[in-house]
Amino acid sequence: MSNSMSFLTAGLITAAAALPISAQADPSDVSVVLVHGAFSDGSAWHKVIPILQNAGVSVSAAQLPLSSLAADAAVVSRLVDMQANPVVLVGHSYGGNVITEAGGSDAVEALVYVAGFALDKGQALTDLLEGQPPAAWQAEAKPDAGGYVRLSENGIATFFAPDLPAQEAALIAATQGPIQYKINYEAPTVAGWSMHPTYYVLTENDQIIPPRLQGYFAQRMGAEVTKVATSHVAMLADPEAVAEVILQAVEAVDAD
Repeated sequence: MSNSMSFLTAGLITAAAALPISAQADPSDVSVVLVHGAFSDGSAWHKVIPILQNAGVSVSAAQLPLSSLAADAAVVSRLVDMQANPVVLVGHSYGGNVITEAGGSDAVEALVYVAGFALDKGQALTDLLEGQPPAAWQAEAKPDAGGYVRLSENGIATFFAPDLPAQEAALIAATQGPIQYKINYEAPTVAGWSMHPTYYVLTENDQIIPPRLQGYFAQRMGAEVTKVATSHVAMLADPEAVAEVILQAVEAVDAD
């Protein structure tokens, strides 16, 4: 082993030994599956995951192909099937549509929407927004020849995550997953939110999904609403608040 590797290993061992044994709570009997949205990937949850893990919750974050609603829901369904415990599904933005579709599983006990779309069975996003003028951020969405869309670095910094440090916003822009535009025309075949308790984190300073539209989704679902004064990316701007809502859902399932 090289001197540098030996030093690194020794440092990791020392750091691990310094952690208090009580840092992590007793294991929960509920698992959480986190689902990212468009212009994102599973790393969007990197601030929330440690909070949930320290609370004793088993956590998995999906990596969506963003190629179709059916394909994305299949990825999430596989993750749900891998869990040994009942599942709380959490979806951000477009990920809300994905958990709506995947939420029909018997293993799912609750759904948490974080600034998420919550379409009804048979309802496409294009149906919902028909006749509405395009939002300002849409001018920053850049398609390729195959119909996959990315959000420009300016679009991320100005509209998607304006309350994050510039360096963090640039990282989001660099790691985002392009999304197939045709997904906007695809509708859920089930409305998972009609089968389970639902929670909604409403982002009051959102420039991607207007707070009024989020409120409409939450009211239609009969969701328990928590408002946060953040941009669209509440899980990065206020991870503690988002984790608290997820843990509320976990505790409610645990109590049943």
